Amino acid sequence: MNQNLKVVLAVEPVDLRKSFNGLYAVARNELGDIPEDGALFVFSNRSRNRIKVLCFDGTGCWVSVKRLEQGTFSWPKAVAKSKMSLKPESAALCSARGW
Repeated sequence: MNQNLKVVLAVEPVDLRKSFNGLYAVARNELGDIPEDGALFVFSNRSRNRIKVLCFDGTGCWVSVKRLEQGTFSWPKAVAKSKMSLKPESAALCSARGW
C-alpha cells in the first residue's frame, strides 16, 4: 500500500444513502478536504455496520461499500474534531469486532 496515501476518517456518522455527490460534499464542506487531492475518505453509518470509501483516482470518483452481516466496525469516539487522518496501515479499521 502507498505509504504516502492520506486516509481521512469521518468520525461522526453519515447518512450512507448518499452516493458520489453527497459524500463528495461531506468531504469538501464538512471535513474540509478536497477529494481531488487523492485521499481516501472513509464514512460509517450510525450503527457502525457499514462503511463507504470515497476516492478520486485522477479520472473520476469511485465509491466502495462494505456491509457486515454480524458485528460492528471499531470506530473512534467523536471528540473536538469531525475527522481523523490515518496512516494506510490503519486499514485494519475494515476488520469487524464482536464476531
